[in-house]
Amino acid sequence: MIEHRPLLTFFTHLILGIGVIVVALPVYVTFVASTHTAPEVLQAPMSMLPGSHFVDNYAAVLTHGAGESGAGVGRMMVNSLISALVIAVGKIVISMLSAFAIVYFRFRFRGLVFWMIFVTLMLPVEVRILPTYKVVSDLGMLDTYAGLTVPLIASATATFLFRQFFLTIPEELAEAARIDGAGPMRFFWDVVVPLSRPNVAALFVILFIYGWNQYLWPLLVTTQEDMYTAVIGIKRMISGGDAATDWNLVMATAMLAMLPPALVVILMQKWFVKGLVDSEK
Repeated sequence: MIEHRPLLTFFTHLILGIGVIVVALPVYVTFVASTHTAPEVLQAPMSMLPGSHFVDNYAAVLTHGAGESGAGVGRMMVNSLISALVIAVGKIVISMLSAFAIVYFRFRFRGLVFWMIFVTLMLPVEVRILPTYKVVSDLGMLDTYAGLTVPLIASATATFLFRQFFLTIPEELAEAARIDGAGPMRFFWDVVVPLSRPNVAALFVILFIYGWNQYLWPLLVTTQEDMYTAVIGIKRMISGGDAATDWNLVMATAMLAMLPPALVVILMQKWFVKGLVDSEK
């Protein structure tokens, strides 16, 4: 039985309302700024009502960008989308296969192999960035999608999570598959992958956002404007020195850059929550 306490309910909703305001207010201010002209944005105080230049500002950044970057945001968002999808899908596929091998195959030093993979958590791309850049450069992968994604495509965290989930799958399923004559990969595709769908969905959301928000690595491996990602484009639009920054166009770019991750979270919210809290895992 749930007790009904009006005072507690009031304070609970009050805290939730304050949290929504704290999170939503910066997004609203960004949207409002993206609908004004540059002088109107610099006014003190800036009007908190949407302006009349919504279509003009968004059309401008989608076609030719702003500031130091002349590349259109549309091209940048395509680059970010390709990178995020390749990183997310690549991490999931490699992690599932490696976790499957560690759990279901019996070989010497199996535990050592797993811990070697897990130890790589202490070596993120920022730590190994110089040798990684040297390898990518020597292979001629600068300003390519392969250079943007391949160094980020492995994930010890995802491997660990899939391993933990695979350990909860009853051994009887594997034995039944062997009796029916199914090979390892048949068992993987027909049994393990369907059972892992909630986990895959939850990890896809997290890894897609991770790939979309990458800044340091794309900054190093891209020198051509047509290979910039959306996050890099926002930085390039902010002029340095005495040059004026078109903040209305920068804010329009920021709003566009927020849309794909937000859509992924909204569309996959049900699977995302199920993958995190499913009691049958």
